[in-house]
Amino acid sequence: MAKQTLATLARELGVSRTTVSNAYNRPEQLSPELREKILDTAARLGYAGPDPTARSLRRRFTGTIGVLFTDHLTYAFDDLASVDFLAGMAEVGQERGAALTLVPAKPSGAVAPELVNSAVVDGFVVYSVAAQDPYLQAAIARQLPLVVCDQPVGTNLPFVGIDDRAAIAPAAQALVDAGHRRIGILCIRLDRKRNDGLVSEERLDGASLHVQRSRVLGALDIFRDAGITGEIPVVERHINDRQNNRDAARELLETYPDITAVLCTTDSMAFGVLDYAADHGINVPDDLSVVGFDGVSTALARNLSTVIQPNRQKGIASARALFRLIEGEVIEPETKLETTWFPGATIAAPRAR
Repeated sequence: MAKQTLATLARELGVSRTTVSNAYNRPEQLSPELREKILDTAARLGYAGPDPTARSLRRRFTGTIGVLFTDHLTYAFDDLASVDFLAGMAEVGQERGAALTLVPAKPSGAVAPELVNSAVVDGFVVYSVAAQDPYLQAAIARQLPLVVCDQPVGTNLPFVGIDDRAAIAPAAQALVDAGHRRIGILCIRLDRKRNDGLVSEERLDGASLHVQRSRVLGALDIFRDAGITGEIPVVERHINDRQNNRDAARELLETYPDITAVLCTTDSMAFGVLDYAADHGINVPDDLSVVGFDGVSTALARNLSTVIQPNRQKGIASARALFRLIEGEVIEPETKLETTWFPGATIAAPRAR
């Protein structure tokens, strides 16, 4: 049977091609009876509707938005904060009848960003990427609508995020209020240049990934205001997965055995500490206090003391801002969302040693 087209359907019905097209694209232009007749005839003839590629070319829109992602693609489904963010994006995409295309920006930046250049999208949400990342530069060069979520800041692009330096303060203050003075910090990567180990002052000062830098600095602000003048070690891991996070906990606690509390800049890092502690007979919180950041569902289920940030709402706000740009609207340059402190049950006063 010959392939049915919009033209053959129009001939069968004795109407114009525009009328048939309106049945699919502008139903409000037709009476309900005429539209039903067209669709019934299409079904009988085996016509599936206008070709989506051709239609997108005519409309100059693809019906797809891109998410430029900071890490390997599997991370989007392993990291619960990222899962929540993408769920928010997908919620708005579903409302708008749009698809999402994930474009992973590899941390090393070693591979040319062909995926950005070839992505068939109407615009990008850039999710937590370093300021000089070549993938980000490629997305900007596309001259499509673009919204930044989390980082980088200072790009003159519409921005959605939180005040990371202020947001971590309640977590740090809770450790101070409990009486801790020997505290360590675990963070994920601070810069595109890899470091798996202790963080020097120079690395922290020059870090290009401001989310983690701001959280570390925000914690140090609180500790120093509390008069903690001794060394506060910071251990970093470039890849944020279970093995690396657990190993970061090992390095911190073996190198500094007198530490009584660990502040983590992500819940995933805190899970690494909890896993290490469980395997080595360290009771949390009696022997070691632990706090996290993100407020993912697993953290709340485990009663982890943590900062809850609105990960899903970030996705919703970013997607809505992007669609408004695509539609030609002028939007506010910055959207800052609020965080909340969840006291949990992983903080206690330090034991005398």
